[in-house]
Amino acid sequence: MKVEIFGNGCAKCHQLEKHVTEAVREMDLTAEVVKVDDIVEIMNRGIIFTPALVIDGETKVAGRVPSVKEIRELLTAGA
Repeated sequence: MKVEIFGNGCAKCHQLEKHVTEAVREMDLTAEVVKVDDIVEIMNRGIIFTPALVIDGETKVAGRVPSVKEIRELLTAGA
């Protein structure tokens, strides 16, 4: 499973990264977590609002920070 966090380094982007890390740890998942902060890459991937959470190539959340619980649910659905 590949989990990507898209954002330019704002406070919400850092918060999303913390939530994702916590959810992955709580679920004891083997997942590749990647932070993408390159604006060109963000635009090329069609991300309009940041922060954005992409799981296995599919944008799940954009423009807000989901809770750890919501991220666990998204990760479970993607597993």
